[in-house]
Amino acid sequence: MEPWVDWDLLRRRARELCDRAYAPYSNYRVGAAALVDDGRIVAGCNVENAGYGVTLCAECGLVSDLVGGGGGRLLAFTCCNGKGEVIMPCGRCRQLLFEHGGSELLVETPRGILPMREVLPQAFGPDALA
Repeated sequence: MEPWVDWDLLRRRARELCDRAYAPYSNYRVGAAALVDDGRIVAGCNVENAGYGVTLCAECGLVSDLVGGGGGRLLAFTCCNGKGEVIMPCGRCRQLLFEHGGSELLVETPRGILPMREVLPQAFGPDALA
């Protein structure tokens, strides 16, 4: 593991956000936390909706926290379920994280820490639009 990332702190923050998740339909609570290049920690939780298609994943809240707090680049990311277990972000959220962290973003997965380029290989990003 990278000594400059306090993974325990990120996991604690993600688990704290799990407790704040709004998940009355699935009862599947998710919290996410990430380290930003300026040293901030940003976080989010899932917010469900009766119209399932407009449910917000925890990563959406995290990116909103990032942008609303002044922006920056994500360096390290984790997310946990309501049991406190590290889980993988869904495909849509992997794309969202790639946009704000790039291929070098470190992602904690159930199998260990991986760079985003392995979590989302051959990702579509801003360079593809050039």
